[in-house]
Formats: sequence, structure tokens, C-alpha cells
Amino acid sequence: MFDPTHILLSASYLGILLITFAESGLLIGFFLPGDSLLITAGLLAQGGKLHLFGVMAAAAVGAVAGDSAGYFIGRRYGTAVFSRQNSRFFRPEYVQRTEAFFEKHGGLSLILARFVPVVRTIAPVFAGVGKMSYPHFLGYNLVGGVLWAVTVPALAYWLGALIPNLDRYILLVIGVVVLLSLIPVALEVRKLRSR
Repeated sequence: MFDPTHILLSASYLGILLITFAESGLLIGFFLPGDSLLITAGLLAQGGKLHLFGVMAAAAVGAVAGDSAGYFIGRRYGTAVFSRQNSRFFRPEYVQRTEAFFEKHGGLSLILARFVPVVRTIAPVFAGVGKMSYPHFLGYNLVGGVLWAVTVPALAYWLGALIPNLDRYILLVIGVVVLLSLIPVALEVRKLRSR
């Protein structure tokens, strides 16, 4: 069973950096526990087992570097993957739609995607596929990555100070946060289906 507390106490800041990097930049990363890891790290920092600044710094470096890796994967391999005419999931018109989407919503969507599981894994790849310029991407990547890396553990730290023994209910807190972060995705899917 996944135990974020054990992972953090064993791997510490390096574990935070590596997991946030993999979740953000590698397409297999959406299986990894980014939000739950940062919530647990914030609660552990409140209990004195980690330093809050160390958690934030490790998460920010992992998130920004991971998003950049995802961008370059999309930029390098995306066009070839999406060149198959008869593919169900990787059609060439999806590249055109992606380019149009990032021209219209690019920066803001990258910042908001950082706070939504699964979406934060694929958004930088699609930014690369959509040929968003890297300097433009990097600016939004820095804002989104740092905001996420600071606010999630800081919120957990604050809640840990506000509610005694909250660390006993880590899995419940994680479940609520993940559920809340998936609501925008569900609403967007519903809107797309209604079209």
C-alpha cells in the first residue's frame, strides 16, 4: 500500500524532487502521488520532521525541471506520434487543435494545469507538441511550478497547525484534495461531451 509518510521519511527532499520531476515530466508520471506527497510533507514539516522551505524548494525544482522535460519530449517526438492518419488517439488534427489552444489559452492553462492531477503531466507535453516557444513556456512553467510547490505544502502546514492531530488523517485529507482537484476536469469533460 502507498504510504507517503514512509516515502518522505526515507527519501526526504531528494524523494520529493524526484517524484515531482517524474510526475510532471514523464508520461508515466500521472500514477505518482504529487499532491498527496506535498500535503504529507507539509504536515510532516508542521510536526518538525521536515523543513517547510526544503519541501517547497525540492518540489519547485522537481516540478519546473519535470515540466521542461515533458515539453522537450512533446517537442521532439509529438509530431511523429501524431502523424498517423487512422489513429484513434493520435490524429494529426489534434496537433492543430493543440497549437490553436495554446495560442489562445497557453500561459494561463499551464499554470492552472499544475493544480490538476494527470493534466499537469500531459500539459507540458502538449505545449511541446503545439510548438509553444520554450522561453514563453518556461515563464509560465516557473510561475505554475513555484505556486504549486509553495501553496500545497504551506496549506497543509497551516491546516496541521489549525487542526490538532491532522497527520493521523493524512489519507482522508489527500482523498478530499484529489477529489476537489478533479472537479474542474469532470466539468470540462462534461462540457466537451455536450458539444
